Amino acid sequence: MKINLLILLFLFNSILITKAQFVENGEIEFEVKTNLKKTLGNDVWSENMKDKLPNFKTAFYKYQFSKNNSKYQFDHWENKELVPEMFRQSDEKSIWFLDFNKGSYNIQKDVFGSTFSIKDSLKNIRWKLTNENRIIAGYNCRKAVGKIMDSIYVFAFYTEEITIPGGPCTIHGLPGMVLGMTIPRLYSSWIASKIKILKDEIVITEPTDSKNIFTEQEALNTVKEKMKGWGDSNDDSGRWINQLIWNLLL
Repeated sequence: MKINLLILLFLFNSILITKAQFVENGEIEFEVKTNLKKTLGNDVWSENMKDKLPNFKTAFYKYQFSKNNSKYQFDHWENKELVPEMFRQSDEKSIWFLDFNKGSYNIQKDVFGSTFSIKDSLKNIRWKLTNENRIIAGYNCRKAVGKIMDSIYVFAFYTEEITIPGGPCTIHGLPGMVLGMTIPRLYSSWIASKIKILKDEIVITEPTDSKNIFTEQEALNTVKEKMKGWGDSNDDSGRWINQLIWNLLL
């Protein structure tokens, strides 16, 4: 009896270890919520727009990962008809491809109606691990706090049971996959709603380059030049300018 119990415990631990070490290929669906009204300022145009907007826009994104590559892109809306096109276009056209072997990313972004290809090295995100835990989509996750773009805090929950060190957009650098996160300055949250583990490796292709290819700094300089005279990013009326820049670099 005691021997049988030991065998069962051994098999159970073996299953857990295998799950933790060998989840290398799969697809994750993320539910992404953004508080539209809070992203706007308090100027006259923004106040008029708020009456025409829902409180939140909810999009679903697909994250594919295999070995050391990942791709993250828009899949569908919860209620597309409630969100004006100008608040949907960037979501629908953006694609993020990360190569963890090379330490690089290749992303496509819609900026003022034009498609930008941005290629650069993966960002250096300063993470601090905490002792807080939660279960997301059936996976045990640990909380970490990171900082991007010098002043933007990211509150993330990652699991070591999925080995790729990635997350939505260009978030990365933790000892496992980010399944939930919030970025208060962007009034946005991401949560894994479905996870599909695949046995075989899948081919993940990079997005096709657009005519406008930039490094991250070149893209930032180009956008800032286009926005000259559009408002002061340091006051409330220019809040949307900061939002555009932060989303561009995320």
